[in-house]
Amino acid sequence: MPKDMNTVSIFERRESEARSYCRGMPATFATASGSEITDDAGKTYIDFLAGCSSLNYGHNDPDMKAALIEHISNDGIAHGLDLHTNSKAAFLEAFEEHILEPRGMDHRVMFTGPTGANAVEAAMKIARKVTGRTNIIAFTNGFHGVTTGALSATGNSYHRGGAGTSLNGVTRMPFDGFFPGETDTAEFLDAMLKDKSGGVDAPAAILLETVQGEGGLNAASPEWVKRIAELAKEHGALLIIDDIQAGCGRCGTFFSFDEMGVMPDIVTMAKSVSGFGLPMAMLLVRPEYDIFGPAEHNGTFRGNTHAFITAKVAVEKFWSDDSFQNDLSEKSQLIHDSLADLAAMVPGAYLKGRGLMQGVDVGSGDLAGEICSRAYDKGLIIETSGSEDQVIKVLAPLTTSTDLLVKGFNILLDAANDVLSAPQTIAAE
Repeated sequence: MPKDMNTVSIFERRESEARSYCRGMPATFATASGSEITDDAGKTYIDFLAGCSSLNYGHNDPDMKAALIEHISNDGIAHGLDLHTNSKAAFLEAFEEHILEPRGMDHRVMFTGPTGANAVEAAMKIARKVTGRTNIIAFTNGFHGVTTGALSATGNSYHRGGAGTSLNGVTRMPFDGFFPGETDTAEFLDAMLKDKSGGVDAPAAILLETVQGEGGLNAASPEWVKRIAELAKEHGALLIIDDIQAGCGRCGTFFSFDEMGVMPDIVTMAKSVSGFGLPMAMLLVRPEYDIFGPAEHNGTFRGNTHAFITAKVAVEKFWSDDSFQNDLSEKSQLIHDSLADLAAMVPGAYLKGRGLMQGVDVGSGDLAGEICSRAYDKGLIIETSGSEDQVIKVLAPLTTSTDLLVKGFNILLDAANDVLSAPQTIAAE
């Protein structure tokens, strides 16, 4: 090995330039527990990123870990394609009992490839096959993945630019609150669909996130979501709710649309559905739309047997009664109050999101980035989102203790104070 290679990390030397989070958080992490993660130098950080909402129940939950170790130690199935396994049956039974039946959901469960984008691809394909239409209605600032089909529904120009080809089959409409003032974007959509010269093809589906995670924590009102659901039915389109980042308790209830009075035709799920950070994605599909033939949408890793083990524990441990959800309500208020203190420090800043998916729009991607970078130096892992990365976004594990949440927010406020006190800081206008 040439001598100069000793001064360049293996990551810089061999890992693709596509690497992302590690550029702003360059530590080499070694261990993690709960809401804390420790690097190989022994420094411990509070985690307000949680695998971008893939670790809603924290790192290495002891009950999930014990169940997984037992399964592996007993030579349980490690990879099963879509064969019947006792671990898949146990997960489905738990999910049926604690999630689907209490909500009156008769949806079938379809296991896709292990990424959220794969689930979105499958949902769009089903809608097109069911309706015989090709157009999908998606919304400004929506993020649904970066594979070509899902990317067509994603709004971010940077990610869209990586496609290297045209992205077709989607009509973009304004999300709730996109226009200043009192413009009702649901009624705008209705008008466009009803006008025979509006130029919008009849949609196969309307696809939305109730809270746009990567888009800047834009939170749709329950009234808007309900109206969109009505429009989907009226215009013969399927309603697809992308709950990949906003689901599994992130918004304070298991599904982000719980208590909104809507019943999606298809729900996409991934990220924290495994409970343990293991790759797993799935669709919930109403029976009448469960029309794919055998293996018509397939993949070698459709269904992750190890993830079935941990997902079952997650459902039974956290969602078998209301106690965990009630606890989330209290934490949501703590997060809101703490972020209000941050917003008060920056002229023009304001709160966004809901539940445990909240943040502060500070009006500038540079300022948000500086604050998050300084917080990292002080021992807090936190990231930004939004069209200009201008939103400081909190995605702490739902299981984070009150004391640790307070400690993390104190670090964030200290970091903001340091940045705002420095000369030539870019502040919100």
